[in-house]
Amino acid sequence: MNRRKRGLSAEERELWGRVAASARPIRPVHAPIHEAGPRQKPKPVHPKPQPSDFHIGQLARPMTAAHDLVPAIEERLAAQPVRIDRRTHQQLTRGKLRPEARIDLHGLTLAEAHPELIRFILNAHGTGKRLVLVITGKGKRGDDHGPIPQRVGVLRHQMPHWLTQPPLGALVLQVTPAHLKHGGGGAFYVYLKRRA
Repeated sequence: MNRRKRGLSAEERELWGRVAASARPIRPVHAPIHEAGPRQKPKPVHPKPQPSDFHIGQLARPMTAAHDLVPAIEERLAAQPVRIDRRTHQQLTRGKLRPEARIDLHGLTLAEAHPELIRFILNAHGTGKRLVLVITGKGKRGDDHGPIPQRVGVLRHQMPHWLTQPPLGALVLQVTPAHLKHGGGGAFYVYLKRRA
């Protein structure tokens, strides 16, 4: 038996409208029930604006080559107060002053370099020298096999610390990076106090 669906009459539709208006919905109604009538034109769909030439990460800050949280040795030395007169400091940074003695710590380990530096500075101060050159080298990047990055130029970074600790701290007046003609980033001028 095939039953045919019959539509609502005008009376039934009006009665249904009154009942529906008096009822409270259990759940909110998401879409209204449309009565049969003239169809409305669909609203024009505006295409969503597409970003032009967007690349993932384009707004991120650029990554530095080394994630070193400690400032560079040049920055730390530049932040130190100048303890020598201004004219001497200018001549020193421009490479106009000639070092009276020099030591080359290339190829030495930290354990070998530290006593050599102490001996050299004590001897230089004992003989009345004021400006000496300490060559550490820039360091070379070795194989990094671990999860903790290794600092390039460990000796270069350690040497200024040694010059502030006893017994050298009492003798050293100023440490600055050397001028390019005396070794540049791989060497340091150490200006010593006068002998008492």
